Amino acid sequence: MAPISESLSLEDNQRLFDLNQYIENARDNFLGYPVSKDFDYSEISHFLKYPINNLGDPFEDCTYKVQTHELEREVVGFFAKLFRANPKDYWGYVTNGGSESNLYGLYLARELYPKAMVYYSESTHYSVRKNIHLLNIPSIVIRSQENGEIDYEDFENTLKLNRHKPAIVLTTFGTTMKEAKDDVSKIKNILKALAIQDSYIHCDAALSGSYGAFMEPRLPFDFMDGADSISISGHKFIGSPIPTGVIITKRSNRDRISKGISYIGSLDTTITGSRNGHSPLFLWFTLKKLGIEGLKKRYLHSLEVAEYCEQRLKDMGIAAWRNPNSITVVFPKITEEVKSKWQLATEGDISHIICMPNVTKEQIDLFINDVENCIEAPEEMAEFSW
Repeated sequence: MAPISESLSLEDNQRLFDLNQYIENARDNFLGYPVSKDFDYSEISHFLKYPINNLGDPFEDCTYKVQTHELEREVVGFFAKLFRANPKDYWGYVTNGGSESNLYGLYLARELYPKAMVYYSESTHYSVRKNIHLLNIPSIVIRSQENGEIDYEDFENTLKLNRHKPAIVLTTFGTTMKEAKDDVSKIKNILKALAIQDSYIHCDAALSGSYGAFMEPRLPFDFMDGADSISISGHKFIGSPIPTGVIITKRSNRDRISKGISYIGSLDTTITGSRNGHSPLFLWFTLKKLGIEGLKKRYLHSLEVAEYCEQRLKDMGIAAWRNPNSITVVFPKITEEVKSKWQLATEGDISHIICMPNVTKEQIDLFINDVENCIEAPEEMAEFSW
C-alpha cells in the first residue's frame, strides 16, 4: 500500500486506506437513500485550500472577503426562477441541508405570525417536528392519505376549529418513504375558502423540488401556486460531497426580520453565522454544466429507471408501486440480508428504492437477482411481507 500521507504513521495510513475502501464499497451498494453520487468536482478541488466562509447575508456586503457570495446569489437566482418566484421579490441562501432550510421557513413564518398554529402531515420529514419544538410553536398533525399525501379533508376540518389563529402550513413535495406530493394550490384554496387572512405556506421540496418543474402533468408546489418559501437539498438530486440545501423565500418577508451586525458588516438573516462557502461553489459548478435541460435529462433518466424497477418487481409478483411522476419505487418490506446489502430504507411494512440519476438498469437487475435468490430460499423469506 502506497502511503496516503507522508506525515502519518504506517498504522494511521492503514486506517485511512481501510476507511477509503469501506466508504467506496458502501457508496457502490446503496439504492435506498436519495443521494446522487455521480458528481466529480476534481476540476475545482484546488478551492479546498481556501478558508471559504460565506458569513452573513449573500445579498449584502461583508467585511470578510474569502467567500463565494456572488456564486451563491446565482444559485439562489437559478432556483428562484425555476420555482417561479417574483423576480423583484425573492431572496435565499445556501444552507447546510434540508433540515436547516425547513427551520428557516418555519422561523420566518413564526416571526411574521407569532400566534400562529402549524399544520403538517404525519408523513412530513422528522426534521419538521424537531424544528417546531426548537421554535416552540403550537402544532397539529394532519392525517396522511394511503399514498403519503396530506389528507385535505382532515386539514380543512382541523383548520375550521382554529379559524381565529393565523395558519402556518408545512407542505411536502416528495415525502421520505413514498415521495408523495402535497398540492399547494389545494392548501391555498382551503385557506382562502375559510377566510384565513394570515397564513404562510412553506414547501419542503428537499427531494422532488429540483425536478418538479419538469413533471408532466405538472403538480402544484411553487410560488405561483401559493408557496411563501421552498426548500430543497443540494446533495440529493444534484449531488455534492457535502450535505447542502437551498432556501428560497420572499425578500419582502425577509426584510421584516433582518437585523444589522456591525462585527461582520452585514445583515443577520441566516440561521448559522459562519456558513460553508464551498457548497455554493459546488452547486454553481454543476448547475452551470447542466443547465435546465441537463436537470430535465437527469430526471427523465431517473423516471425511466424507476419505471423499469417497478415493472421488474411486478413481474415477480411483488406489489410494487409509485406515486405519479415519482422516482421512488415502494414495495413490501424486504429481507434483512437484501435490505442491508443495498442499504434500503424501511419503515413499518414497506421498503423503497430511490432511482437517483446515478442508478442504472444494470444495478436494478443485480438487486432483482438478489430478491430472486431469496424467493428461491423460502426460509430466507420468513419476514418478507408480501
